[in-house]
Amino acid sequence: MFLAGILAAAATVAVISPASAAQPSCGRASWYALTSLTASGERMNPAKLTAAHPKLRFGTKVEVVNPRNGKSVVVRINDRGPFVKGRIIDVSKAAAGELGMIKSGVAKVCFRVVS
Repeated sequence: MFLAGILAAAATVAVISPASAAQPSCGRASWYALTSLTASGERMNPAKLTAAHPKLRFGTKVEVVNPRNGKSVVVRINDRGPFVKGRIIDVSKAAAGELGMIKSGVAKVCFRVVS
């Protein structure tokens, strides 16, 4: 089960490279709710389940898990980022709500490519 593996790996932080994109990665995430154009050319919609990642292809779907509360969400990569050192993914406000991280603004998460 993915969640069990994520909970076991939650103490480690990894950076995804194209060769290891299918492997779960853990680190800090933040959320954003802008309405500007994303790097993929579509308008950012905070109500959609999307995310920004520095290297994954646009359209890639990843499952993001908050190991602290066990909540998860599948998001579609449509932007580049995060641009803050130590963060591995930025999720939309809707995705942050699903993960239970709106109030904190940042959370430790793990994610894996699902398609």
